[in-house]
Amino acid sequence: MTTDPTRLAEKMAAPTAPKRTALDDSRGYRAFRKVNAVILLVVVAVTLYPFVNVVAQSFSDEQHILAGRVNLLPRGFNLETYKVVMSDSAFWNSYANTVLYTVTATAISLVLTTTYAYVLSKHHLKGRGLLIGIAVFTMFFNGGLIPNYVLISELGMKNTLWAIVLPNAISVFNLLVMKAFFESLPKELEEAAAIDGLNTYGILLRVVLPLSKAVVATMILFYAVANWNSWFSAFLYFDRSDLFPVTVYLRNMISGASTATSVGGAQSDLTQINSNIKAVTMVLTVLPIIAVYPFIQKYFVSGVMLGAVKQ
Repeated sequence: MTTDPTRLAEKMAAPTAPKRTALDDSRGYRAFRKVNAVILLVVVAVTLYPFVNVVAQSFSDEQHILAGRVNLLPRGFNLETYKVVMSDSAFWNSYANTVLYTVTATAISLVLTTTYAYVLSKHHLKGRGLLIGIAVFTMFFNGGLIPNYVLISELGMKNTLWAIVLPNAISVFNLLVMKAFFESLPKELEEAAAIDGLNTYGILLRVVLPLSKAVVATMILFYAVANWNSWFSAFLYFDRSDLFPVTVYLRNMISGASTATSVGGAQSDLTQINSNIKAVTMVLTVLPIIAVYPFIQKYFVSGVMLGAVKQ
């Protein structure tokens, strides 16, 4: 009896379905899956409801908002607040400032955190304990608001980009997370790269970082969100309104609408703005992060070490 080589090759190449076990067919396991699906759907609904409600309020009329009749859909659809905010050239200038601050601060933070964490992941490094102690110390103690303000002023960084991007360039929590990730990488990879002639920088750039896409993407997201939402540093160190990020601009809009004195227009317009300015603020602030997140999220679930080391 002869076997067709082509058919045999196709059979071997065809993916095999995972074998079902007794656990998969059990009544208890099927019930668990259904209950688990229901619980997760409830969690998703509870999580999404506040966001949908905020979006609905941002497009609703003030009388419906004040009466508490806005839930998942806008009531009395209007764009008055969006028009007031987006017709202001200062808003777009603030948005451009925020993009500049976020990109610059995230890039600096990522470089400093990556290099610092890679150094701390080397157990043979002399003085490693001291470097870790210095980093951890700053998690619990800082100079205080007034000394920090005096320091930034004496360094001549007031009303400059550096007052935003440098003081909080390294998050110790992110540093420790990245350090733990680097320590989990197989040492054999770096030893093999060193045998091939790579120096420390070559190993970091050509071996370690390509295997660290997941943690790097996570750090980018953490730093970008933190810098995008930051407003107090700019509020403290900037005296010029043309340097304000969008968060400070919108903070001033909320303050102005609350007192009904700082926003131009008719009194009816001020009432409408005051009723849903918070919702519009949150929508305009969160929208860019929501747009960027899907491009980074895929790295969270990828098998970063798959195929890196073969037994």
